[in-house]
Amino acid sequence: MTEPIPVSRPVDHGTAKLMPDVDRERAWLLTVDGAPQSYVDLDDPAHLEFEYARRLGHVLDVLAEPGAPLDVLHLGGGALTLPRYVHVTRPGSGQDVVEADCRLLDMVVEHLPVPEGVRLHAGDARAWLETAPDNSADVLVADVFGGSRVPAHLTTLSYARQAERVVRPTGVYLANLADAAPFDFLRSQLATFAAVFPELALIAEPAVLRGRRFGNTVLVASHQPVDLAGLTRRTAADAFPARVEYGPELATFIGDARPVRDENAVPSPEPPDGAFGIG
Repeated sequence: MTEPIPVSRPVDHGTAKLMPDVDRERAWLLTVDGAPQSYVDLDDPAHLEFEYARRLGHVLDVLAEPGAPLDVLHLGGGALTLPRYVHVTRPGSGQDVVEADCRLLDMVVEHLPVPEGVRLHAGDARAWLETAPDNSADVLVADVFGGSRVPAHLTTLSYARQAERVVRPTGVYLANLADAAPFDFLRSQLATFAAVFPELALIAEPAVLRGRRFGNTVLVASHQPVDLAGLTRRTAADAFPARVEYGPELATFIGDARPVRDENAVPSPEPPDGAFGIG
């Protein structure tokens, strides 16, 4: 029996590696310059290895009746972990994936089969978003990192307004954001999206919220209330439990943070050494 062989290749934004998981027969970890980007199990696409990915999956699970298809726009592709999840949990969903790193996209397509119905687009996330039709997505997922940082042009009020234009009135915007205390970046992002969407929630591990470590959080923004009770149950029951913050507690967390304008936008903070490394 032939064992899977690791693949390493220069891509547009560094060196990408696809490494097989010795514990799962057809599972792969994608890294770029040593930073984990995606984990995919081709035999079990509903398996979400990364904690933040599971939290995104929990939101997707409560947005509509189980199995009901959704139109999903993914900004940031990686190895297409979440599109694969949607494909098997919500058959018939229409999905568009925008990935700026063309050579990374080619590498993923070559080695990891793309599910039917997932449309791939090479290009800048914000530029593509600005051309997307109004009210065309039930879900917009932003998981875009230049290296290990969210690019500055995807953090601003004008970007948030474009996202709001594309998301349907019954839809939701989701973003993977990483930060640590004192949370200047995260608070500014919450303030930015609170200026556009009336409903806001944040999913985060308690240790991150208490300022004990750098980590990923998930921003949930919408015009209509999300099933927060169902979302809270799912995140609390996870192998690595998380909290769902909303309402007055979230407003207190945001404090005096202001929406980000294009002229003063900065990328998300650089993770400390070892924050997302591979053991």
